[in-house]
Amino acid sequence: MPHIASHRWSHPASRAPRALHDWLVHPGSLTARLIARFPDFRVRLLRQHYAMPCRDELKALGMPRPALAVVREVVLLSGDTPLVFAHSVMPREALMHGFGSIRRQGTKPLGATLFANPRVQRSQLAFRGLDRRHTLYRRASAAVGPLPARLWARRSRFELFNARILVTEVFLPATLR
Repeated sequence: MPHIASHRWSHPASRAPRALHDWLVHPGSLTARLIARFPDFRVRLLRQHYAMPCRDELKALGMPRPALAVVREVVLLSGDTPLVFAHSVMPREALMHGFGSIRRQGTKPLGATLFANPRVQRSQLAFRGLDRRHTLYRRASAAVGPLPARLWARRSRFELFNARILVTEVFLPATLR
């Protein structure tokens, strides 16, 4: 499976703070790891609607031209403490051919669905530092309130047959506790 690094998304995560490195590079389910560390884990669905993906998301998904996709945004929490802001892009084709059950995901963690299916393949992880200029930083801040000047994110593509979805996870300060 080809990697998904593009402008400013890179490999490896060596520029990230040492305390966050293990969270960023963990190859398994982030959901399972958060549940193990934070027993009061829950998902707050912010939105799931059709929208235009960003240019680099289109490229990472191999979409030849701009098209609407389902964009899902959630906050993963421990009780009321936000841990991760997650942003997923799901092209219509992916929802019709392989990932159809995600339309009814609601507050169920997406990771639980993706990692439960052994046929789903995951791309290499890509990493990026985000600041106030980045759309995902601003969306995370709107969802959870004031944030430090820099956050770190990772993203990967999940594939089931020819269906692809892109998942970006933005790590919030409480993850480091």
